[in-house]
Amino acid sequence: MTITQWIIFFVVMNIVHGAATWKFYKKAGVDAWKAFVPFLNIYELMGIIAYPKWWMIFVYIPIVNLLMIPTLWVQILASFGKETGKDKALAIFTLGAYVAYVNYTEADQLTYDTTSKSAKETLLGSLVFAIIAATIVHTYFFQPFTIPSPSLEKSLLVGDYLIVSKMHYGARPPITTIATPMVHDTIPVINKRSYSKFPQLPYLRFPGFQKIKNNDIVVFNWPADTVVQFFKAPDYAQYKPIDKKSHYVKRCVAIAGDSLQIKNGIIYVNGKEVVYPDRTDLQHYYKITTKDSMPFSARTLNQFNNMGILKDLNKNHTEIILNLTNDRLEIAKKYSNVASIKLLDRAQGLMYGNKNWTLNNFGPIYIPKKGDVLQLNKETYPFYKWIIQRYDGHDAEHKLNKHEVTLKGDDVYIDGKLTKEYTVQQDYYWMMGDNRSESEDSRYWGYVPFDHVVGKPVFIFFSKGENGIRWNRLFTTVSGEGKRVSYLIPFIVLLLFYFGYTEYKKKKNKNS
Repeated sequence: MTITQWIIFFVVMNIVHGAATWKFYKKAGVDAWKAFVPFLNIYELMGIIAYPKWWMIFVYIPIVNLLMIPTLWVQILASFGKETGKDKALAIFTLGAYVAYVNYTEADQLTYDTTSKSAKETLLGSLVFAIIAATIVHTYFFQPFTIPSPSLEKSLLVGDYLIVSKMHYGARPPITTIATPMVHDTIPVINKRSYSKFPQLPYLRFPGFQKIKNNDIVVFNWPADTVVQFFKAPDYAQYKPIDKKSHYVKRCVAIAGDSLQIKNGIIYVNGKEVVYPDRTDLQHYYKITTKDSMPFSARTLNQFNNMGILKDLNKNHTEIILNLTNDRLEIAKKYSNVASIKLLDRAQGLMYGNKNWTLNNFGPIYIPKKGDVLQLNKETYPFYKWIIQRYDGHDAEHKLNKHEVTLKGDDVYIDGKLTKEYTVQQDYYWMMGDNRSESEDSRYWGYVPFDHVVGKPVFIFFSKGENGIRWNRLFTTVSGEGKRVSYLIPFIVLLLFYFGYTEYKKKKNKNS
């Protein structure tokens, strides 16, 4: 929806609200005309139903309002004595139409109860507030995520549960305004789409207190995600709203304005080899061959196993393929019967395969930043096509093909017009996994636009692997200097102190 359409929609909804509730306002001693005035109507309504006035902000927060508005329907009826289970069910399942029905057929006969308890003192009010508070935190501040794949091993492990801050880079209000709270693109169990594609808000982002830096670990919506992978017709091959694309977590190896190249598995940014922060463990696949075609001895294989390098391999192998960190690679090089160690490479499926680039020999490539004027020609077309066609300049519905970008001979055409230059509308980033041979990342699907960025992982609150809970990873920070340190014990101590102090205060107040 465009801004104009949203304004019209907002005005119409306030007229509908006023038409459906004006008798309730009048019965409660509030001028009936106030039921039609945007913002004032909800402010007055909070007083009528004995809710704190500041709760009115929940009506205007996307997703949160899906919880608040039905609550208002129920509480309006309850304030006038209509509080049976049937009344509540009718209010919710008729999407508020029952409120309008009562307004015109029964409101004159109902009695307004001005002695009803405030929302904070009722079970419903407390429950609603708890759910709303959780939804706000989940949507705008912090959200839990789990690591489902090994693309960041050994830096982050499969089974790590993360707390991701949405404030670092600026929280992004939902684009899909009608969606099941606190679930992503699919409703569990029934496996149905969790959101409506109409209406949608334009992309917005609150100010953050940090910009994405080189080597930050970032959670983002996968740019290449399409509905075709999750749902059947009529959604086939339609592109999902940004905020409902699948979540990925990778390391941002190059930011907007950088130039990147990979040589023999080593990343160079702006001509300099990347220096990684503490707690970074890179892995690559290597083929190890023994001398004179002699197999590895059982003793050597056992030593590899003890180091966690090798598992379940036959001792008669003369060639083995291992996924090694840099430390393990140096250890492997020291074995006397090792003839060669070769970094494995492949080219299949890469984003720019026509360049004959490979997984470990890729680029050079430029990462566009907002305001860049890109030169469009046959050489740059593969790099910038999706930026123009899919990511930049989306319309209000975030549809695919806002711009149609085609190559004819050596020339680039946008929407059928010959175009030599294009000005970039947002920053882009290059995301890669630390498990370099097992990571589907920007080498396969290209740039990540800033509007796809979700947040920054800051904390591991739980971790479970094949052998059970990894206690040394619980309550540890994702980034930081030195080795990982668990804050589980201090957290438990503080928790016990809090409960002890709360119990002490209760007893003290009771005795006084």
